[in-house]
Amino acid sequence: MKAEVHDTAIVDAGARIGADTRVWHWVHVSSGAEIGERCSLGQNVYVGNDVRIGHNVKIQNNVSVYDAVTLEDDVFCGPSMVFTNVYNPRSAVNRKGEYRRTLVRQGATLGANCTIVCGVTVGRYAFVGAGAVVNRDVPAFALMLGVPARQAGWMSRHGERLEFAQGRATCPATGEKYVLRGDACMPESEMPS
Repeated sequence: MKAEVHDTAIVDAGARIGADTRVWHWVHVSSGAEIGERCSLGQNVYVGNDVRIGHNVKIQNNVSVYDAVTLEDDVFCGPSMVFTNVYNPRSAVNRKGEYRRTLVRQGATLGANCTIVCGVTVGRYAFVGAGAVVNRDVPAFALMLGVPARQAGWMSRHGERLEFAQGRATCPATGEKYVLRGDACMPESEMPS
């Protein structure tokens, strides 16, 4: 099934959009963008030229995905969340050559109205709460809250808060087991043997 693009959307020539992706009202996809299969771009989304979006990514209304941003598979971008690409912008100073790359790893959730300051990596299945401001790298499975964002716990792949006892936790929704080793959380099934 090919991509479904609303009549009000603008998809510039050269943009690549995967099968079964939905592009909703008043979206603008720039010519160099690459968007995977089964994605959803909500109303009033903008996607820049130097943007890579994986498969099954959900981008809610009013999000601008600027140049130098990569979203891996299964990322969720909540309504009106913000990406930046220049760390110290000035109107009178051209800094297009100074974009800092931002990487959002597989399965991460970026809550409504959060801000991701350019140059960071958000780890796999991390969960950034609504309104948080992320200005440093986020570990995999971390729950980040506040301004600036601070780690407040760990989340399962399913999006449930994990409660650790003696370095072990179980997802309350799926039963998947997790292990905490130092500053790293991972599913027990991914532990090296």
